[in-house]
Amino acid sequence: MLLHFADEAAAARRLAAASGLQALAVDRHRFPDDELKLTLPFAEKGAFPETLVIYRSLDRPNDKLVELLLLARHARRQGVGRLLLVAPYLAYMRQDIAFHPGEIVSQTIVGGFLAELFDGVVTVDPHLHRIERLEQAIPLEHALALSGAPRLAELVAERRPAALLLGPDEEAGQWVARAAEVTGGEHGVCRKVRHGDREVSIQLPDIPVAGREVVLMDDVASSGHTVARAAEALLAAGADSVDVALTHALFAEDALAVIRAAGVGQVWSTDCIAHPSNAIDMAPVLAEALARLLGRR
Repeated sequence: MLLHFADEAAAARRLAAASGLQALAVDRHRFPDDELKLTLPFAEKGAFPETLVIYRSLDRPNDKLVELLLLARHARRQGVGRLLLVAPYLAYMRQDIAFHPGEIVSQTIVGGFLAELFDGVVTVDPHLHRIERLEQAIPLEHALALSGAPRLAELVAERRPAALLLGPDEEAGQWVARAAEVTGGEHGVCRKVRHGDREVSIQLPDIPVAGREVVLMDDVASSGHTVARAAEALLAAGADSVDVALTHALFAEDALAVIRAAGVGQVWSTDCIAHPSNAIDMAPVLAEALARLLGRR
């Protein structure tokens, strides 16, 4: 059985269909004081399965982490022996060290919280840069980090077969390299100098871009400023076009407008976060990983 919420019903049901699971929706009510009330589609204790899968992508994470706490604790009380979380986007992973005195390192705290609730976690392209494996953040034997890069690369190869793949900064290098293994095309990364949360400058790699189609690839776009500055630099250097392919369309506030204003053409994302730019569904990849956790492969 797979539980999901209404705002993620489409992606959750695709995963349930690919995995041969029954998909049921959790009803969510918010009281005037912002407390949450969740209601399950079944009430009797005997209706709970031995293994329960919860689908919840953790963009806008603060309410969703409370939802997971309520669901997991209730499920355990009702006799569920095994709880698996499919969180295509995993929040609070960027703060992996204290950059300034007094800062709280959220990665291991939120990771530990999820490990206390669940027996296995599946996610896609978590923002890990100073650790090598997801289980270092979420201390579970079954903590699986998948990648959306190959699926995005297949789309790029179809839509822009001659494109140069570039990462908007050095951190995107791992996703660009994975995508280039699929497309077989030339790739590289830009260099980012950050001057604040919304102010960055970009240095292009030593690769000719004039007259070329370029696709910027990354794991996530939040404020959109890094992608926008990279697109502006590429177009100023003579690129014919700049499109964007990314795993997580986080797009806070006016981020998509910022990217469009910089001259970006198409924006393609996976359905890890529900967004109008979604062009790739991750259900086949997630279903394969889930099958391993469910002991079907």
